[in-house]
Amino acid sequence: MIALDEAKRRLADAQGFLHIEQNREELAQLESQVSAPGFWDDADAAQKVSKRASDVRDLIERFEQAKTLVEDAQTAHEFAAEDEAFLAEEEQCLSQLESMLDAFEIESWFTGPYDGADAIITIHPGSGGLEAQDWTEMLYRMYSRYAEQKGWKQKVLDLVPGEGIGLDRVSFQVEGRHAYGMLRSETGVHRLVRISPTDDKKRRHTTFAAVEVIPVLSDDDIEIEIDPNDVRVDVYRSSGPGGQSVNTTDSAVRLTHIPTGIVVTCQNEKSQLQNKEAAFRVLRGKLYEREEEKRQAELAELKGEKMDNSFGSQIRNYVLYPYRLIKDTRSNIESGNVDAALDGDIDQFVIGYHRWKASL
Repeated sequence: MIALDEAKRRLADAQGFLHIEQNREELAQLESQVSAPGFWDDADAAQKVSKRASDVRDLIERFEQAKTLVEDAQTAHEFAAEDEAFLAEEEQCLSQLESMLDAFEIESWFTGPYDGADAIITIHPGSGGLEAQDWTEMLYRMYSRYAEQKGWKQKVLDLVPGEGIGLDRVSFQVEGRHAYGMLRSETGVHRLVRISPTDDKKRRHTTFAAVEVIPVLSDDDIEIEIDPNDVRVDVYRSSGPGGQSVNTTDSAVRLTHIPTGIVVTCQNEKSQLQNKEAAFRVLRGKLYEREEEKRQAELAELKGEKMDNSFGSQIRNYVLYPYRLIKDTRSNIESGNVDAALDGDIDQFVIGYHRWKASL
């Protein structure tokens, strides 16, 4: 458990790297905007300002709570010199404080321009046939459970069942604090080794699935312009689960960005217009990621570094047989509690990746 002096030092550090004083000034400005006449005339802009104000307010309140815990721990420490019964209260305060300080440290890693954005996760089966489709569904469940544990909202954008088992593809939006910042750790190829449930001879199979994570971006967020003449729009009948209107009308939308060959589909909204809007959000995020990867590759070339293609490289192994182990190939974080991880308990891998990335 953290010592009192260390807690004081880490809290002082957090006040600096979280820019608490600047955030106080920003919150005052945001609250002034919210209270101004006509603020809600532009609903989209007002919603963004309100969300930012809520996030800043939440950060300041949590910092103030941490300050109170330090003061309470200090008081209990002083009283414990005469009455050891106060030691338990000091330990309780420090235990809570350590968790909060760890959370502050994690937040300091998310300094990218879109780390605070919502995320869109897309999972595709790799080599392995039916096995890969089953693995895709397992990963979808894992991330869904992780989002539930975080208290994040989810919305399926595109889901196509496999041939008799698993999923042929799935794309879903995750809405929550630092959702993209956290989940970008998952982009890459995930490898599964197990005894195949579809193999009558009970042989060991290795299969793969590719996970892609992009930020949810609006027209105001980035300067990527999409020429409508560069996008082919196709509509078709939904093949996945949905509401009655989804299944009885040609509401599903497929976008093909002709210059890059990027294809995006969305079929789980109730109308063709909603599916089209959602598909363009995904396309915008994919184009941003493409430009960002190109920029990183150019920087690496200037530095003389060799960079792996993050989407085509194996980032994590999930071994269910002949032993049980999950290991991240980047951070070297590993766990034998495979069942818990596949049920969404992957914080150690997500946070482990960001801690490793921050140390480079």
